[in-house]
Amino acid sequence: MDGEAIIGQLMGPEGRADPYPLYRRAHALGPVVPCGPGMAMAVGHRAANQVLRNPAFGVADHGMRADFDPEFLEHSSAVLLSRSVLETNAPHHARVRSLIASVFTARRVAALEPAVVAAVDALLDEMAGQGSDGSPVDFMDSFAFRLPVGVICELLGVPEADRYRFRGLAADLTTALEFIADPSELTAADEAADELAGYFTELAAERRARPKDDLVSALVEVAAADAGRLSGQELLANLVLLLVAGFETTTNLLGNGLALLFEHPAAAAGLRDGTVTPAGLTDEVLRLDSPVQLTSRIALGPGLAVEGVETPPGSAVFVLIGAANRDPDRYERPEVFDPARTDSQPLSFGGGAHFCLGAQLAKLESAVAMPALLHRFPRLAPAGAPTRRDRLVLRGFETLPVTLR
Repeated sequence: MDGEAIIGQLMGPEGRADPYPLYRRAHALGPVVPCGPGMAMAVGHRAANQVLRNPAFGVADHGMRADFDPEFLEHSSAVLLSRSVLETNAPHHARVRSLIASVFTARRVAALEPAVVAAVDALLDEMAGQGSDGSPVDFMDSFAFRLPVGVICELLGVPEADRYRFRGLAADLTTALEFIADPSELTAADEAADELAGYFTELAAERRARPKDDLVSALVEVAAADAGRLSGQELLANLVLLLVAGFETTTNLLGNGLALLFEHPAAAAGLRDGTVTPAGLTDEVLRLDSPVQLTSRIALGPGLAVEGVETPPGSAVFVLIGAANRDPDRYERPEVFDPARTDSQPLSFGGGAHFCLGAQLAKLESAVAMPALLHRFPRLAPAGAPTRRDRLVLRGFETLPVTLR
């Protein structure tokens, strides 16, 4: 099987459900594998890291996408995301990212730990009530979604009454990040983008009139003071991105982590007795079953090569994060779940200019939540088969039923 066949199967239903056998085949072909005219995939850890960190590889931004796919402009979901830092290159990316980073600081995130602890305890109390009679509880809906959405909404300043509606909207919007063969599949994504943009337009107007100590107010103030630093379109796009990215991947991290603990009860016991650290567990979940499996970059200039494979200007490099995290040249026993690894450097949060702003927050939430969950419910067990979301880029569960006793 060559690279083109592998990437084709990854985008099919079986590849989306379980990409890991295909990653093994890709590794056998080398760290960088051609997969079609003007396309290659970086599957080795070192190769993927090089592409992510090299500023000569950029993202497919608004201008590029409008040039090679004019129909892109007809989809509000794609256009909205293209105005965010996720799909912006230098110099605009650095300008906007620095503004977000100035308010979404490590210090602000670290100060959230008591609030995260309190939120975890409250959600576990609710789960205990739901499962008190032995009936199944959906971990994804009752905990894995509600914890990170509550935390990011608290940071942004989104009222509590509005938060539960965002799970479906985010699921629809992030379809625009997947590989879509039929543009009609973006209908729900476009509707979600319109609703979220409308929501944040109203919230930004409220904060402009009555500022609070939250991220929306801080960014609205920047945009109002100098539209050259942050335009109205950029403000809305990045508020939506902060909301969706702030819980979508963390939800998947929590769900993937619990599923792996069910498969590896010794690791669960180690987390309970302290021989497995929360940080070690989080890194190994990120490595073995990454919430983000794939991203892409465009060669912006001539003379670029990765691991000896030339990438001419305009060529695309698919960075298979899920494959790089299981690179046998980087990790001993790469497909074994081992939270005691001391050399783990998963690429799940990206690298370089586009390294995830919320990485520290996601790790904090996982480190607090997983041990608390297992200590609170020592007999926690799966209750029937979970269901995976039919996605390749963002990998996680739709449902994960559990019993508590």
